[in-house]
Amino acid sequence: MTLWEQLPWPGVADRVAAKGAAILPVGATEQHGPHLGCGMDYVLADRLCRAAAEATGVPMLPALPYGCSLGHSRRWPGTLALQPKTLIDVVTEIGEWAYHSGVRRLFIVNTHVTNAAPLRCALEMLRAGHDDLMVAVLDSATLSERVRAFHFADGEDWHANDAETSLMLARAPELVDRSRLGEADDRDRTGDLVFAHPVNRTSRNGVTGSPSRASVEKGREWFRWMVEDLSALVHKGLSEKPPLSHSWFEPFDGANP
Repeated sequence: MTLWEQLPWPGVADRVAAKGAAILPVGATEQHGPHLGCGMDYVLADRLCRAAAEATGVPMLPALPYGCSLGHSRRWPGTLALQPKTLIDVVTEIGEWAYHSGVRRLFIVNTHVTNAAPLRCALEMLRAGHDDLMVAVLDSATLSERVRAFHFADGEDWHANDAETSLMLARAPELVDRSRLGEADDRDRTGDLVFAHPVNRTSRNGVTGSPSRASVEKGREWFRWMVEDLSALVHKGLSEKPPLSHSWFEPFDGANP
């Protein structure tokens, strides 16, 4: 059993003592075009991290279903967004409580692109507060070169595209309205722009990419790659040591650092 919410406190203590680590999935609830359910990012975070937790034995904290989705605007119904400062506070406080349960290596797995900046801020807050806590923010679309390649294949500014639609066809088909796949494609309009524009100014329907190309077969293979590559990063992180042993509370003795 690797799900934090299913473990009684002695089980949490045993799991954390064994690994000293936890996985925190962070998703979002937002429009994903006319063909995908608004919970796509949350569902991917939950299912991907469950599989990695089983593969590594590292307990998984409950997935966060809300993220920083302000850029999706209010043009289309369905988006439920947090302010960046709210997400920073929520993740920092979860990390604080996980620390007091014995977690010293926290793997934050992000499945929504614009969560990245708030999550990096939360990392800084946690790291500054606990010198013996190591925190990683891992973005699901860039876990490895092969994972990045299929996410970005139909646009640099992708969203609800072939990759995300194929993953849901394979892992959560109830989130896909197949009858709308043929009409959902929309191109990337962000090349060579200076400013970062909200989605209502870059997409006609909330999509960037080609969901019409999606298939169950691709989704199964791609999900397997993501689980393998996330699990490999977690395994690597479990044995990682800081490059230097110095802690902030160690007095400087005048020797070379």
